[in-house]
Amino acid sequence: MNVQEMQQSATRAADLMKALSSENRLMILCQLAEEEKTVGRLAETLGLRQAAVSQQLALLRKDGLVAARREGQQIHYRLNGREARAVIAVLYDLFCRASRDRTEDTRSGALQDAG
Repeated sequence: MNVQEMQQSATRAADLMKALSSENRLMILCQLAEEEKTVGRLAETLGLRQAAVSQQLALLRKDGLVAARREGQQIHYRLNGREARAVIAVLYDLFCRASRDRTEDTRSGALQDAG
């Protein structure tokens, strides 16, 4: 890879990291890593206002990280692009799945202590 290609790749990577620099956007992307969801479902699951979720989704769409499809009155969002899926998969494994595993380990440990 020459310096110019490296610069272009670094710019793309920096843009992706900027898009991921918001807790709300990260939570939305982690939810979309699990399955396609509507704004209403995301807002309910995350405990955010629909307007806030819509605003974050608009930014994520502009950055090409999510895509949307209309079904009647509802708009369904999903992860979009190889980079988005790869980065979110790593973050999901490191933070979301690890958190679930710790919770399950704590529960099973408590059950063993009680038994």
